[in-house]
Amino acid sequence: MRRLAIAAIILPVLFGYIYFLPPFPYFLALLLIVSALALGEFYVMYRVSQKLYIPGIIIGSILFYVSCRYPAYFIDGVFIGLFFLLLLRLIASGTPSGCMAEIGPLGVGFFYVSGLLSFLWFLRTGSLGREYIFLLLSSVWAADSAAYYTGTYIGRHKLYPAVSPAKTIEGAFGSIAGGSIGALIMKFLFSITDLTIMSAVVIGAILGSVTVMGDLIESMFKRDAGIKDSSNLIPGHGGMLDKIDGMLVAGPVLYFILRYV
Repeated sequence: MRRLAIAAIILPVLFGYIYFLPPFPYFLALLLIVSALALGEFYVMYRVSQKLYIPGIIIGSILFYVSCRYPAYFIDGVFIGLFFLLLLRLIASGTPSGCMAEIGPLGVGFFYVSGLLSFLWFLRTGSLGREYIFLLLSSVWAADSAAYYTGTYIGRHKLYPAVSPAKTIEGAFGSIAGGSIGALIMKFLFSITDLTIMSAVVIGAILGSVTVMGDLIESMFKRDAGIKDSSNLIPGHGGMLDKIDGMLVAGPVLYFILRYV
């Protein structure tokens, strides 16, 4: 019940914020906050040292902004940022021991969080950006909810127990169905004429499928790090990274579908 109550409070506020406010600077600021929180959780998960934690979040936030506003310079920014962190690690630490364990999560975090999340900005600023952002959010959240309840009540066959023991094949099919339902709701709610009913169903099913993959990718990181949730930021829901794990994969997929298909 707490899970549903928190969602009932947050979702209408988030819907109004995205619907009524222009993408720049408001949606970009929202994504920047989400990126910084998720990146911080990722670094805590991998026990990044205090001397690299704050610089890592600052550089990751700068890289996220660069990726959104000046995407051609994102790779340049990654190299500059990593070079700075390498120098910081060299100067601040008196031993080479553990340098790869500290630097590795920083570089992965730049791509996994800052890079992938920036595709939501590209979607929002494209044609019918607001409508497709809501389609993405609706599909991913419906997929997550359908997977959770389907897996809880009728799940019998494990999907990938080595990575996520609780996830089931039945839950994965629930995610696919939930993604399609979420996309259909947004197609009719916003009267998206660019989408036929069938294309909305197919796109939603694809988003539901990759939402499962995004969830498994984060579970892989969490299992490797030996934790259950990325944090307790959102009561009943876990951390920020737990809430956007599916979107980190589904956002780029929807972007490429709309751009190339």
